[in-house]
Amino acid sequence: MKAVIRTVLILILVLAAAAGGGAWYIWNGMQPVKPAGPAVTVTIEKGMGSSQIADLLQQEGIIKHSLFFKGYLKWVQEGSSFKAGTYQVSSGDSYDTLISRLNAGDVVKEATVTFTIPEGYTAVQVAEKLAAAWNQKPEVFLALIDSGKGLEAVSKLEIPDNPLLRHRLEGYLFPETYELAKDSTPQEVIGAMLEQLVKKLDTIPEWKAKLANRGLSLHELLTVASLVEREVVVDKERPLVAGIIYNRLDKGQKLEIDATVQYLLDKQKERLYEKDLKVDSPYNTYKQAGLPPGPISSPGLASIEAAMKPEISDYFFYVTKKDGSQGHLFARTYKEHLANIQKSKQNP
Repeated sequence: MKAVIRTVLILILVLAAAAGGGAWYIWNGMQPVKPAGPAVTVTIEKGMGSSQIADLLQQEGIIKHSLFFKGYLKWVQEGSSFKAGTYQVSSGDSYDTLISRLNAGDVVKEATVTFTIPEGYTAVQVAEKLAAAWNQKPEVFLALIDSGKGLEAVSKLEIPDNPLLRHRLEGYLFPETYELAKDSTPQEVIGAMLEQLVKKLDTIPEWKAKLANRGLSLHELLTVASLVEREVVVDKERPLVAGIIYNRLDKGQKLEIDATVQYLLDKQKERLYEKDLKVDSPYNTYKQAGLPPGPISSPGLASIEAAMKPEISDYFFYVTKKDGSQGHLFARTYKEHLANIQKSKQNP
């Protein structure tokens, strides 16, 4: 009888020890791995399930046993909301820390480049700005601006491929502050600027219908907007100057806009001379009637809206004030215009 009791006691002790050992084994297996070196970068691909993620974390040495992590996820009812992305995780992270970060999508911030294209920049200036930001040669970006090759937005915006254009995408590269991935290709950078123009146009209610009502193409609209951008500084004057441009076009009068001549020069001049106005180019509105072949700069939204909804007036002329306000004096006739020129000189 004593032998039986002894055997039962021994069996109980063995089972208790086994249970305790198993519990300790599981508990130990769920403990964070001791930190060993720097954090590890782990990428969770789209479509990966919690089981695959657990296996990946074990493979990368972040957890000891994926089986225990899977069991823990089931116990706490987690794992269905993990977000894809690249994470920096440490071998010292607990299960709860890992779950929290994966649920929040606390991914590694991508290295980016921030750059600003001011309103009124030309294609050449844009290319130089992008070259400086990406440590490339301006020619890399300018070649793409000239061709528009491989850019989806080119067909979406119906950008013409006219041999008279100096730069095909001139006027379509929306002036804005951008933050793009550091490893973006020139195509992706230029493409983002074109897509930004699409987004800005879509903020204007029924912009396509308004264009149709005016009998304008988007290319013509942006050409007018670019003239306004380079001629006007005071925002409230933009619609009025746009209206003057349309007045001249409707009358068949040459635009005679200095900014179109400045566009042809390698370097901007403080003052244009008679010889400058005789430059032989389809962009020279002192010699050619109508609009130039395309935009001469990247217009901002205010100039685009002004070109789309100009202020109606009977003005045909304007001259810059010399009082530092950067505003203009407006005239209906050439005689009034000459008087305004003299008046502007009297207010230095």
